[in-house]
Amino acid sequence: MRNKPLRSLSTVRAGETVKLARINAGQGLKSRLTAMGLVPDVEITVVSNNHPGPLVISVKDSKMMLGRGMAHKIMVI
Repeated sequence: MRNKPLRSLSTVRAGETVKLARINAGQGLKSRLTAMGLVPDVEITVVSNNHPGPLVISVKDSKMMLGRGMAHKIMVI
């Protein structure tokens, strides 16, 4: 069985559910995202991904908005 390739959260289409693999950022952003519930293996559903605006995601029954730059650093499978 082949592993799915990692991709940036910013490329995920609305309605898709993915799993967080890693965050390619500094310790400050990693801590902030962890406090928001974005930890390894958590399932993320993209509610809205309208360019050029922010992404709206759903994590553990909570909706939140992420800026495009932040979403680009979150790697998912």
